[in-house]
Parts: sequence; C-alpha cells; structure tokens
Amino acid sequence: MQIFSFSAFGYEGEIIKVEADLKTGLPVAEIVGLPGSAVKEARDRMRVAIKNSGFEFPLMRILINLSPASEKKDGSGFDLPIAVAVLNSKQVYSEKDENDANTEDENPKKSVLIIGELELSGTVRPVYGVLGAISAGIENGIKNFIVPFENKDEALIPGNVNVYGVKNLNEAMDSFAKIKSGLNFLQYNNISIANERKIIWSDEGNLKEDYSDVRGQESLLRSIEIAAAGGHNLLVYGPPGCGKTLSLIRFSSLLPDLDFKTAQQVTRIYSIAGLLPKGSQNSILMKRPPFRMPHQNASLEGIIGGAGKCMPGEISLAHGGVLFLDEANQFKAAVLQSLRAPLETGIVSLSRAERRTTFPARFQLLAAVNPCPCGNLGAENKFCTCPPVSVEKYWKKLTAPLLDRIDLRIYVEAPTAESLLGVKTKSTAEIRHTIKSVYEIQIDRNMYYILKTDNNTNNWKNSNLSSEEINKICLLTDEARRGFEAISEEKSLSGRGSHAILKIARTIADIEASEKITVAEIEEAIAMRSWVSFLPDFL
Repeated sequence: MQIFSFSAFGYEGEIIKVEADLKTGLPVAEIVGLPGSAVKEARDRMRVAIKNSGFEFPLMRILINLSPASEKKDGSGFDLPIAVAVLNSKQVYSEKDENDANTEDENPKKSVLIIGELELSGTVRPVYGVLGAISAGIENGIKNFIVPFENKDEALIPGNVNVYGVKNLNEAMDSFAKIKSGLNFLQYNNISIANERKIIWSDEGNLKEDYSDVRGQESLLRSIEIAAAGGHNLLVYGPPGCGKTLSLIRFSSLLPDLDFKTAQQVTRIYSIAGLLPKGSQNSILMKRPPFRMPHQNASLEGIIGGAGKCMPGEISLAHGGVLFLDEANQFKAAVLQSLRAPLETGIVSLSRAERRTTFPARFQLLAAVNPCPCGNLGAENKFCTCPPVSVEKYWKKLTAPLLDRIDLRIYVEAPTAESLLGVKTKSTAEIRHTIKSVYEIQIDRNMYYILKTDNNTNNWKNSNLSSEEINKICLLTDEARRGFEAISEEKSLSGRGSHAILKIARTIADIEASEKITVAEIEEAIAMRSWVSFLPDFL
C-alpha cells in the first residue's frame, strides 16, 4: 500500500511519496528527503499523537523517507501521512512478513493520498490547498484520499473520487484499513453550477446595491454595459466625486456565474491562499466571479504573487472576475507594468529558487483615475493648479503599452444637481438581461471559430478574439469599412488599437442584435477609445 502526501508550491505543487522503515536499534525517529522545519517538527507531534490516540508507538529505529528527495517539503500537512505510515509499518513488522514489507504495490488503486495536521491529542486539523492536492492526485492516478473532516467538501469538488474525512488519528487508521482491504466507493459532488452554455446569476434577488442608484452618468453606464458584455478592459477618468468608484465597484454584479472549469480554478487558487469561505459543499465552490480591489501601496509580490511558497497574487485571485485599481496612478510603476503580460496571456509564471509555477490570471481590468494630481483638470467651474509637466508625469506613470491594452477610456464629468434628482437609470436586472442576450450571441458565434484552434472554451468573449478570428467575426458593412480605414489612417492607430476598435464595435453590434458592424457602431467605439482634448498630447 503506497502512501502519498502533497507538498504545496504555487498552483501545481507536487505529489510526495511517504515511506516508513522500522529496524531494531535505538528508538530514534528520523525524517529524510529534504524536510523543512515544519516537517521536522512532525516527528515529535506524530510521536505524542500516536500515544494519545491509544496506539503503541514502536520502540525501534524509524526512518521516514519523503521522495523525491530533491524538492524541499514544507507545511504541517505531512503530520497525518507520516503517522499513518509509521503505524502501517509497525503492523507489517509485527506480522513479520518481510516479503510483504519490502514489496511496493505499484497499482494506483492501492495508493492513498493523505494530508492533515495533527494536534498532540490526535485530533486532525484542517489545512490549506486541499483541492490542489486532490487535483494533483487525480492527475497521478490516485483515487483514494484521506483528508481532515473540515476539508472533505472541498476535496469532493472534482468528483469521482473516494474521500474519507477524518476528525482524529483513529478515524484515519480505520479509513486506511478500509482502503487497504479494497473497500472503496466513488463519491460525486452535488454542486449545481452553470455550464459554458448556460448564463445564470446565483445571487438573483440578493443584490444590496443596484445600478439604478447611479444617476446622471448615462455615458458611464453605457460603457460599463459594453465592457461587461464583451469582457473589455475599462479605464474611467474624471474629477473626484463624479461617481467613478461608485459605479465600478458594482461591476462584478453584472457578470454571470462562472463555468465549472473556471470555478474550480478559482476555488483552487483561494484554497491555496487560505481564503475559501467556510460552509457547505455547495457554498465552498466559488461560483460568482471574484472582485479584487487592492490598496495603492500593494507590493509587486502582492499583485502578481510569489511570496512565501509562491502564493497567488491579486491578479490570480481575480481570475475569472475583476481586478479594480482605484486611483491607478498611485500604484508603483513596477506593479502597473507587471500587468501587461497577464492581460495578454491570461496566466502569470513565477520562479523561485530553481522552481517554477504558473497561475491562471485571466481577469478583466478596471481602473479609475483623476485627470491630474489635483483632480480639477477639465472640470467645470474649477481651477487646476497642476503645471503641464506635472500632468504629463502623472499620466506617463501608466505608460502607453499598458494604456494600449485598455479598450475603453471614458471621461466622466461631475453630475448636475438636476440629474442627481432625476429619474432612475437602468437597473442591474435590466443590464443583466442585455448581457445575457449578448453572451448567448457570442457563445453561438465565437465558439464555432475558437474551438477550431483553442480548446479553452473560456475565451469566447469578443475582447479575447485573435486577429484571425476578428477577420471572420467582425464583419463590417461597406460604408463602415471605408470609415474605419479612413479613421485608422488619420489617427495612425496601432495594430492593437485597430483591433480594439473592431472588438468594441462588435460588442455594440451584438447589443443591437446586428449581424454586421455599421458606421454608427464604429463611431461609438472610436469615441469610447479616444482621449479628451485637454489631456497631454502623447496620449
């Protein structure tokens, strides 16, 4: 019976084989295989937990091997597998069957992955990253798992696995005996979630904030609707207090539930970070798109990840959802530039001490900035005190390559008193209805072309179209084509800028249920990507 555990590192981690050998000699327990400090301490915790659980600790020379020996093992999750391996070896030794003791069964069905921390009383404590351990075990052909009872619902998310949730060492040994005897039963999750072709909102009727409360900003709400419908990155700039943050902070409520593959990825990332919500199995799986709003003083490791054992950063925690940078100019320049590659690829690769890991990081970027350091540039009835050099330096912090990856650039003016007291605008429910219709159009049309070149069905939104797909999907009328070519030449647009306009126009046409892109949609797309005249010329 092979015993495995899991060493957490980044998104993937590594499966670790746990072996225990008992020989006559001085009663000493030794752990080899490059154990970290927490794993070395497991030797003492394991010894006391075994005694306090009513088992007899073997008074022999015990050698515990963690392989592969080339990788450092750290974390308290090795306590339980080491204890089970020692007790199993003691049982084998007591039977004095050396042939069985020295023979390893290579059949994956007789392998078990065990993870859990032990208290001195023998109680099993929950650990982080269980979903990653289960996923890695399944990839390596392991079907049997023993996990802490509090982590059982998380372990059942992949489904079609044999999971035992244990509260103490005694239950762990009972479960191990059942697996060893061949008493296995496959368990399936009971999670209900949207698949790739079903657009639903599981929080329907539970919204605390509604877009109908945002008044006097019709153009901003129009851009938010387009951004949500097509998955476009959005930058909003305007004077302080005009409603930028108020509107963008509600953005994730417009996005439908995640498909199962993305939800599983997000749950795995949050499990690694120790941020999973506590509750039933149905609530552990993160079905709603995450919304992350880091502070302006966030470090580079805090944003892209890599701290400690290559923990996920904000861009990975925002996978499948939204990363909102409020007062984006106040973030460190290195932090802002680190977003460029993930925005293109949807992943972030981290390297630490000759090890490498890759986290998913396909997020939608929202940014809110003031037009200048004082915030009054271009504001009606207000005076800007910033010199031109200061304004240029303020905007150059974002840099052209990053700004070029943001499809929509919307200027917002302060609302008038009359508009604030006026009629309500579109509600969240009304915008969701529009988004659902647009999503269904994109799925039916875009998936046909994308599946020919990419099996990742999460990239069907208009914002993710490749140049080849744009030529097939963004069809223009003759008049719209002539207008687009003229404006592209006049403005000297980059290839990325031209494609961005076509993708925005495609989303607008989808909202209007138009098969081809017309001149009006091209003009609206160009207006939403253009900067106001009073900003520095280099924009």
